[in-house]
Amino acid sequence: MNQSNDRLTSSEIANLWTHYIRETMGICMSKYMLKIVQDPEIHKIFQTAHELSEKHINKLKEWFHQENFPVPKGFSEEDVNLDAPPLFTDLFCLNYIHIMTMHGGQAYSLALAVSIRQDIRDFYYQCNIDSMNLYNQSIEILKAKKLLDKPPHYSTPDKIHFINTLDYVTDVFGNHRTMNAIECGNVYFNLKKSLLTKGCLIAFKQVCTDKGVNKFLEKCINVANKHIGTFTTLLLKEDLHLPHTFESEITNSNVAPFSDKLMLFHSGFLFAAAISYYGSAAIASMRADIALQCEKAILDDLLVYSSFGKLIIKKNWMEQPPNADDRKIINK
Repeated sequence: MNQSNDRLTSSEIANLWTHYIRETMGICMSKYMLKIVQDPEIHKIFQTAHELSEKHINKLKEWFHQENFPVPKGFSEEDVNLDAPPLFTDLFCLNYIHIMTMHGGQAYSLALAVSIRQDIRDFYYQCNIDSMNLYNQSIEILKAKKLLDKPPHYSTPDKIHFINTLDYVTDVFGNHRTMNAIECGNVYFNLKKSLLTKGCLIAFKQVCTDKGVNKFLEKCINVANKHIGTFTTLLLKEDLHLPHTFESEITNSNVAPFSDKLMLFHSGFLFAAAISYYGSAAIASMRADIALQCEKAILDDLLVYSSFGKLIIKKNWMEQPPNADDRKIINK
């Protein structure tokens, strides 16, 4: 029996189930990165990430068995080809794990917030620490190699100022005030994540063999380009610098290191994460035009995610999440 004798709640089941599938995907990615990365520092951080994922998977399986809950299929050795030549440079791999630790930290925090059982909370508390440690390691390596894209610097205010006109938040057309630090930070980091996402999509499309998935990836790239253009323009209008792109960090290999199923799922995951980040940016933006662009990006990504859902179900690659008990009584 479990240590608390409490049944898992729907939120706990949902997070453990989702976490298992994403973690197995992460293991496939880290195994391949470990195979191709040459830099010893970058290799070490992927080794750490891989060991943490294995530890998380073992704990998740333990809970599934305790609760007589079927272990999800997720992803396995059949979804990764370790004999495939490098598809990414070391620089791409380092930025990949840097961004993925951001996504992981957000997911773990939300999982902790909706968990009731102490053993589940303790687990996600530790997952948060693990994710933050990996994030710190990736930052330090990027800094040491002088590869870290820092957000724009703002001058320190000379005194406290108060907003005294509604134009600060309602001016949609015409001349806009300059971006405040909150807006700039969100626009910059969303652009940075979009550039990494585009790099993944281009690489996946380059090696994908399934026509349906390839067509979907093309759609994803077009939407990513649209958002990159939008947020690039916002920064350039303020004469602010941009993060680096990753197209040149993709090799010319056409041998797929991952299954079409994994590449489709990973692409869907990146768009789901983007929806969350755009939502946070929209809420924090006091300039109406910036909030509007974030809302448009959310709508675009929701349409992409809808296409993702239909395609992954059509391919019979989507595991069904746990359902509520059907308590309807059918009178015959």
